[in-house]
Amino acid sequence: MVSSREAQQMAYDQNLDLVKIAPKAKPPVCKIMDYGKHKYELAKKEKEAKKKQKNVVVKEMRLSAKIESHDLNVKANTVSKFLENGDKVKISLRFRGREMNNTMRGRAVMQDFAKLLEEISVMEKTPRLEGRQMIMILTPKNV
Repeated sequence: MVSSREAQQMAYDQNLDLVKIAPKAKPPVCKIMDYGKHKYELAKKEKEAKKKQKNVVVKEMRLSAKIESHDLNVKANTVSKFLENGDKVKISLRFRGREMNNTMRGRAVMQDFAKLLEEISVMEKTPRLEGRQMIMILTPKNV
């Protein structure tokens, strides 16, 4: 156990800093180190950890209740590219006017769309009606 003045003098003699590790402990625990270098190492580790993170992007594809099968296939091809890149895809189907009376047709379109992509995707969120819009979320299978 060394007094704080002696510890400060020891750090000064070595051209280093006296850093309190556990200031609330009795007696306080201190360490002699190069604080600037320590901060740099922490920042470097944090940056490296950030680099390894994969940020998930949510793409959106809009459908309509009256969509034809060819158009559905074209949109499915586009969505498959998004899924292959590792992105989540939000499929939304907006009902206009009297289409709200026949939401089952929209649900059938969503199910057909999900069947087209079932080899490469998993349905994270099933088709759910939210106001005038039906929403479904697809994620890549390998994730």
